[in-house]
Amino acid sequence: MLDGTYTAVVDRIEEGTATLELEAEGDLYALEVEASELPPEARTPDAVLEITVADAALADVTYEAAETTDRASEAQRRFDRLSKRPPRDEE
Repeated sequence: MLDGTYTAVVDRIEEGTATLELEAEGDLYALEVEASELPPEARTPDAVLEITVADAALADVTYEAAETTDRASEAQRRFDRLSKRPPRDEE
């Protein structure tokens, strides 16, 4: 993984380990860190973070509350659209 600053999403937290997913130079990466390294409000799946990676390790992390909310709202809107029943021919 390349050192730098990225947008990451918490994929899962299992047994105290958080798996973050991020994209760098067109490739997808998973970075595993101790969940305790994340801000408390970011210790949940789908939380959006701005992270800095140095020497292949998490150097800094910021929870992006607004981006997390925006992504969740957009996902819900897509789900709602998909779950609507298509009209019948006679409707």
